[in-house]
Amino acid sequence: MSYFLSSLPLWQLILLVVVIPTAVAMAAQVLIRKWVGADKLARNNEIAGFKFATVGVIYAVLLAFVVIAVWEKFSDAQNAVTEEAGAIAALHHFTEGKEAETVAMQAALSKYLTTAIDDEWPAMGREGESPATDHALDTLYQAAIALNRSGSMGTASMAEIFRLVDEVTAARRVRLHLATGLVPNVIWIALFMGALLTVGFTLFFGSENPVAQVSMTGVLSVLVTTGLVVILSIDHPFTGPVYIHPDPLASVLTEIVKPPG
Repeated sequence: MSYFLSSLPLWQLILLVVVIPTAVAMAAQVLIRKWVGADKLARNNEIAGFKFATVGVIYAVLLAFVVIAVWEKFSDAQNAVTEEAGAIAALHHFTEGKEAETVAMQAALSKYLTTAIDDEWPAMGREGESPATDHALDTLYQAAIALNRSGSMGTASMAEIFRLVDEVTAARRVRLHLATGLVPNVIWIALFMGALLTVGFTLFFGSENPVAQVSMTGVLSVLVTTGLVVILSIDHPFTGPVYIHPDPLASVLTEIVKPPG
């Protein structure tokens, strides 16, 4: 469900998560006032007020905790892409040359970047990975091994090259892992149940001014559901309208394929 919602256009996500639930909450407030009566509901105001304050604080803490946690994971995914691009850029400069092995290394770097951008980014948007990028990474390792056997690079340089290739692999595994979603299902259950209970609690109150009461219910619903929209928008860092672009990798690819001079 979180993947489905995250993959929607932003306006559809806002419609499903904010607009429709808010309209339902406001309509429910009007109907309950009509069926029960404002006078009877007003009797709950004093005792329900204390309980609502507790409910609101608990849900606010949960919502804030999840927003912060998801944003940190989203930032980790961005950092992984940046580190991957940085390691590939360093490999490009380390292995420049006209020898057959360095040319093969440059070709392997270019192929890896092309498949990552063209194949793996759409695959990550579907919570998957690209077999073509797996093969390109294997080719990159084979090119590094061939370069080592050629003896054209010193021991220290080859150690750094292998370290950078491992760094590319590690960064890729991080982004592939984070592409599958950041929030566990049990937390999603708590978030949606908490939103329902928090907004639903307002139906126990009664006010002499129906317009003000319905408006306050709407405002609370918008605030709560907007927090859910934020979490849903970045829960899958490579899916939907709010996603991490492969721009750092594309920039390195442009540098690699750029004609000399």
